[in-house]
Amino acid sequence: MRFAPLLLLPGGLALLAGLDAALTLAGVPAPAGSARLASLHGSLMVLGFLGTVIALERAVALRRPWGLLAPGLLGAGALALVLLPDPLLGRLLLAQGMLVLVLVYAVLWRRNEDPTVAVQALGAVLAVGAALLLTRVPVADVLLLLVGFVVLTIAAERVELARLAMPPGAGGRLVALAVPLAAASLATLLWPVWGGRATAVLLLALTAWLLRHDVARRTIHATGLPRFAAAALLAGYAWLLLAGLLLLVVGRPEGTVYDVVVHAVFLGYAMSMVLAHAPVILPAVLRVRLPYSGWMWAPLVLLHATLLVRVAAALLSGTVSAPTGTVATWTGAAAGNVAALLLFVLTAVGTALVAARRPARPTSRTLSRTPEGP
Repeated sequence: MRFAPLLLLPGGLALLAGLDAALTLAGVPAPAGSARLASLHGSLMVLGFLGTVIALERAVALRRPWGLLAPGLLGAGALALVLLPDPLLGRLLLAQGMLVLVLVYAVLWRRNEDPTVAVQALGAVLAVGAALLLTRVPVADVLLLLVGFVVLTIAAERVELARLAMPPGAGGRLVALAVPLAAASLATLLWPVWGGRATAVLLLALTAWLLRHDVARRTIHATGLPRFAAAALLAGYAWLLLAGLLLLVVGRPEGTVYDVVVHAVFLGYAMSMVLAHAPVILPAVLRVRLPYSGWMWAPLVLLHATLLVRVAAALLSGTVSAPTGTVATWTGAAAGNVAALLLFVLTAVGTALVAARRPARPTSRTLSRTPEGP
């Protein structure tokens, strides 16, 4: 397991390629500027990057060498998408990686039959289906499967990490919300509009329940890491509520609403959650120290500020391709989203390098496992 952190490198490449694709889609000059990569933007960001990070964290928790097959296959799939002209092999590798992740969750669940692990496994099953379907259909057709994967995975990890702050029976309540949410997302494959609205109702219910019980509502009044994490968490929930409301209205998102829903979920919610948990999760996975730094606020604020401008410009223009003044604003905000994520990577690397030169301070319990942690 000592070489496990190296498996994060392909995920990092997927992130960089996905950000390059985002710039191309926004009409901004990009280092590669590849139309082929632009068509793979969603797969690279959700399955290539987020999938690899999630699978690596779970493989480390499993503590069995075969578990590293999941992030390994996902990373290989991301590399294949970036390097090969035909995306088929890459998509199949992504599907295989997610399938192995399902097996990792199954073994983790057998250890203590934790409902949160079962919910994460359910999310991974949705990702397997999405990865396989992407060999035949566009990403818009499987959007809510990918949403289900990300939302269920992160929601379950929130309940797992903040278990002491959750009410009794939180795991069972999470399962009761997760199963119909997964079923509704699958229903969108046959009934896109009504399946989308059913998904929206359950998405709003899950988000409201998490928001009501998450310890972030208290730790936002703290200082340091707890306050930073709480701000990121609460902002993420707000974006998820917006995505759910828009889905409820339209059922099947298209045009401007599609852009808003996609980025509210995967940028506003998912990436904000990554920022919130990075100081706790990354040290456990990478075996490096990543202490909280006030500089971490810069990418967090930039991410949400530029996303807010992007969403407002998109909704005001009526379409992200309309030749109006708001389109230029939308384009600049999209570039700002990319800058925010790159700034976070640089901040994390810089903080880790500085921490490596300083003696470690003795710590007590892990912050994320206490009611006052992130």
